[in-house]
Amino acid sequence: MTAWLSVLVPLLVMFFALGMERVESKLRESTVRPEELEELLERPRPDEVRALFRQGTVRALELFRLRNRAPRGRKPQKREKAA
Repeated sequence: MTAWLSVLVPLLVMFFALGMERVESKLRESTVRPEELEELLERPRPDEVRALFRQGTVRALELFRLRNRAPRGRKPQKREKAA
């Protein structure tokens, strides 16, 4: 019985560690850079604040990135809502 435990426990710990590494890598890919979030919060636009409040950080950052991607001097085009 002790021999089985001495083999089984390290295997369980190893599989748990491998599983947690996969979860951690997915979380690391989907995280937001702190600099980007600070910039969003320093100079937000009304639509970004609304998206942050209603839909969360991810959507607000999408709008922020779209705004920053637009060429200088031009405003990004607004999408029409479907009825």
